[in-house]
Amino acid sequence: MATPTKKATAKKATPRTMSADHKAKLAQGRNESRIISRYLDAVAAGKGKRGRKRTPESVSMQIARIDKSLATATPIQRLELTQKRFDLEAERIRLTTRVDMSGLEKEFVKVAKSYAERNGISYGAFRESGVPADVLKRAGVTRSRA
Repeated sequence: MATPTKKATAKKATPRTMSADHKAKLAQGRNESRIISRYLDAVAAGKGKRGRKRTPESVSMQIARIDKSLATATPIQRLELTQKRFDLEAERIRLTTRVDMSGLEKEFVKVAKSYAERNGISYGAFRESGVPADVLKRAGVTRSRA
């Protein structure tokens, strides 16, 4: 006769709660990440690409050419031209929209040191991402990792 096995008694999980301090630190991390990300996006957009600079006028001329081509295009060409038109319209908006770099830079300077220390981000990594040396200096991010 087999001996009955004991059923594992399932312990009722106690709900975990976070302290107010822990919640505040999480919120601070999210806020700093958002600020750093916005600044790095703006720096990357400002670099531009190699070659001839695109202007809102040149993009508008391309859109006009697409509009003319749509009349005689096959259905698949019309689909592709329509997507290209959407892309060009988005680019035109991006080219005409000004980014307040000074405001983004001020926010970046306030949080960069704390963000770098918490996440182990070096001076070199920031520089490689396009952040100017003078901005890092004002933020207190130094070359040494002490």
